[in-house]
Amino acid sequence: MRYCGREFSATDLSSIQRLLEEHPTATRARLSRLVCEQLDWRRGDGRWKDMSCRVAMLRMQDDALLQLPPPRNANNNGKPYLRRTLLAEPDAVLEVASPSKLGDVQIQLVTERHDSHLHNEYLERYHYLGYQPLPGAQLRYFVRAEGRIVALLGFGAAAWKTRPRDLFIGWTAERREARLHLVANNARFLILPWVRCKNLASCILAMAARRVAPDWQLHYGYSPVLLETFVEKPRFRGTCYSAANWSFLGETRGRGKLDVHHQASMPKKAVWVHPLRRE
Repeated sequence: MRYCGREFSATDLSSIQRLLEEHPTATRARLSRLVCEQLDWRRGDGRWKDMSCRVAMLRMQDDALLQLPPPRNANNNGKPYLRRTLLAEPDAVLEVASPSKLGDVQIQLVTERHDSHLHNEYLERYHYLGYQPLPGAQLRYFVRAEGRIVALLGFGAAAWKTRPRDLFIGWTAERREARLHLVANNARFLILPWVRCKNLASCILAMAARRVAPDWQLHYGYSPVLLETFVEKPRFRGTCYSAANWSFLGETRGRGKLDVHHQASMPKKAVWVHPLRRE
């Protein structure tokens, strides 16, 4: 059986079932760490791949291969982000001719809990896709102009596979499985609707490309070497990515990440990438 990019043998499944029986009062988080230790399932930086393990066990449960203990705390995955504060209320229109007219523009990494909530709220209220938790290793940013929030970005785990990107890299399925963590996905990019500034988007993307690798190294112990993103067509043209020296590789087939029936029922997306190293 294959879950979250890993093959599980009958022996592996028996080991997981035995761990569940031996720790009947353990939380799901604790069980995922125990399974990682048992199977030596690690990320590229050597740490346990416990979040992927937890997702894998949930899918095993869906397939009637095991029974997990009930969750201790409910989460809001799949539900609208209902938090509303005055901090994320619409602001006065900010219209300037160019990014240089905005003054001091800086990218701020989201590290504090209250900033995380604010980031989520902005996305839920003003991004056309709303807020969704990012998968795997991730970094989120505010972009501030003279201290005022003008844009937001989010980078998370790469898509498991997409033909244009994989052909561009030229890796085998085995190499992709081993090195996918070296690709980071720009899953969210939002310029707040009351901010109007020509070329601001491409300027922000260029600034972010310089920040992601060192910040990722600091938080996760390794640096991604490639950025990717998926731009929905025909809603967007990807002009800002082109202006920021990203490369257009082709289109997805419109099947989405979770399609198992090979039905193209989702909007097609343009695939763009940006190498972070020359080689």
